[in-house]
Amino acid sequence: MMDEVILIDKPQGLTSFGVVARLRRVLSNQAGKKVKVGHTGTLDPFATGLMIIVTGKKCREAETFTKLDKWYEAEIILGKKSSTGDPEGQITEVSDYKPSLEEIQQAISQFVGKIEQTPPIFSAIKINGQRAYKLAREGKQVEIPKRTVEIYSLELLSYEYPKLRIKTHVSSGTYIRTLAVDIGEKLNTGAYCENLRRTQIADYSVKMAKTLTVFGITS
Repeated sequence: MMDEVILIDKPQGLTSFGVVARLRRVLSNQAGKKVKVGHTGTLDPFATGLMIIVTGKKCREAETFTKLDKWYEAEIILGKKSSTGDPEGQITEVSDYKPSLEEIQQAISQFVGKIEQTPPIFSAIKINGQRAYKLAREGKQVEIPKRTVEIYSLELLSYEYPKLRIKTHVSSGTYIRTLAVDIGEKLNTGAYCENLRRTQIADYSVKMAKTLTVFGITS
């Protein structure tokens, strides 16, 4: 599988680098030589769903895929704040305020369009050449500049406190963890992203993707 675009449905618990490393090993063994493999957009370890993997000469086109719009489904937990904005962090604050359905609908409607986001410190963004999450783990002060992103659509799928489920179509560079935290702030209660699934990148759907087990990768 040289010079190809491979769609992968990433399982929970693996880093994006872990997916690439495992595929590189399998494809290189099949080819009898080292195959260049790369991904076109990070998915957090707790997240699942579509990753576009490029191999061989297709690696040159990685940036083209990186810039494409993305679709996600997310489950947000209200009433708690996490140090990382996801289930892997420490719970830092707890609130017993329970927003009404009307408050939820009003809050999420305010995020549609161009908005400013501050990406999470535990992210793959580079600060002076170093990954932000590495600096954060070392206890160093990390200042990440705000960025403008666009939320094309944001749909409420269900709400039963404390669980809020949304579906969203966003521009490249949008952090759904940050969106979850910001929704919590808007509602005057904490929030973090409990589950996240990337369902689509431009015209590529997760329904078209292969699981790692197809390649004989089970762990």
